[in-house]
Amino acid sequence: MKKFDILTPIGVFLGITVLLLAVFSNSGPSGLIFFIQVASILIVLGGLIAALIITFSLPDLKMVPKVLKESVQTVDHDLEGLIQTFVDLSGKARREGLLALEVGLEEVRDPFIKKGVLLAVDGIEPDVIKDIMMAEVVAMEERHRKGRAIIEKAGEYAPAWGMIGTLIGLVLMLQNLNDPATLGPNMAVALLTTLYGTVLANLIFLPMATKLANKTDEEVFVKQIIIEGVIGVQSGQNPKILEEKLSAFTREKQKTEDAGDEDNEA
Repeated sequence: MKKFDILTPIGVFLGITVLLLAVFSNSGPSGLIFFIQVASILIVLGGLIAALIITFSLPDLKMVPKVLKESVQTVDHDLEGLIQTFVDLSGKARREGLLALEVGLEEVRDPFIKKGVLLAVDGIEPDVIKDIMMAEVVAMEERHRKGRAIIEKAGEYAPAWGMIGTLIGLVLMLQNLNDPATLGPNMAVALLTTLYGTVLANLIFLPMATKLANKTDEEVFVKQIIIEGVIGVQSGQNPKILEEKLSAFTREKQKTEDAGDEDNEA
């Protein structure tokens, strides 16, 4: 079940707060006004949108609202409950046969599990079942990759358009060296566009793309457990053995996460 991921807006809020505090501590409340330049905002946002329109097709761009929504949602995967589901299915299949699994399948919410069990009930060979289900996993990864690519490209383009704005500001400044009144505004445009582009990339787009990639990896991991569970049920594995086999996935994942934490601490 999906729910709102509070960490994403908290991270954005903290990042913006740190920047505002940095400005406030050096120049006071009035200093914040100098960091708002409409010309700089138009250059970065306008150029960014134009570049994305050129890069991607209309169907890809229509995915943006859904991708942004996914970035602020999270799914709690109940791995223990998932494993227990296959233990129960395995026990029932051994007692009553594979055909009996179709009766109580309405209670299973996950369509991926339903599809796998129905394939097993139909007597499809284990290798074929695995190929069919892995094809769906690959299609899901590709779909997520295409949606994530827009956010990743935005993270690449934003700093570049910031630099373009900087060059525009410098050109304007150099053309008006004889007029001291224009030096400040033109320099502000030059520097603030780089600031805007860099902040957008490193506070919004790139962290968001990384979070989406992590969510895809997590979903692939869960689907791998489901595939192994379906194969175990179809082949008539002992429920205890199947439980131990599927639990090995979660233990290995935990070891990997613990090793990553140790590397980060080092």
